[in-house]
Amino acid sequence: MNLKYTSDGLIPAIIQDGITKNVLMLGYMNEASFKITQDSKRVTFYSRSKQRLWTKGEESGNFLHVLDIKLDCDNDTLLIQVKPEGPTCHTGSDTCWNESNTSNFGFLSQLEQKIDERRTNADPNNSYVASLFAKGINKLAQKVGEEAVEVVIEAKDDNHALFLNESADLLFHYLMLLQAKGFKLEDIERVLKNREK
Repeated sequence: MNLKYTSDGLIPAIIQDGITKNVLMLGYMNEASFKITQDSKRVTFYSRSKQRLWTKGEESGNFLHVLDIKLDCDNDTLLIQVKPEGPTCHTGSDTCWNESNTSNFGFLSQLEQKIDERRTNADPNNSYVASLFAKGINKLAQKVGEEAVEVVIEAKDDNHALFLNESADLLFHYLMLLQAKGFKLEDIERVLKNREK
């Protein structure tokens, strides 16, 4: 890699979880720490405050195991994808922004949160979601079954709009059923990852 270091011999390194894609921290590397990182597959920085090399986790045991190293288009910033071993921040937080390092499925995660809010706070007389939860697990499971059958029926036809709408209905009701059972999409993701082995 043709790295462009700053005048003080450093290059910023953004550390990202290779699975969740969450940014965990930002550190700086010099030529020596970058070489150690490549060779050891453990992230090693140059500490500007201590004026020395330090491997993340050398004291805490919370190492950052390198999965991939990418260089940006200007060759002056690294993106290092890692598998973290424990929390990343010295405060004990998963990230240096005090955020949880959990999977985020974009809009689907927002939808999960909205379902949870309605399940918990909405009046069943004014909320479809709250009314289904109020009817219990059997009704939710039945609704998922009905939506699954409708997806199968639409899959056999050529009306793409109907197929997509029924698929959206199935996913929506499945997210509700997951919550009724005390689970989220990240639990399903974990099962699928375990099957990958």
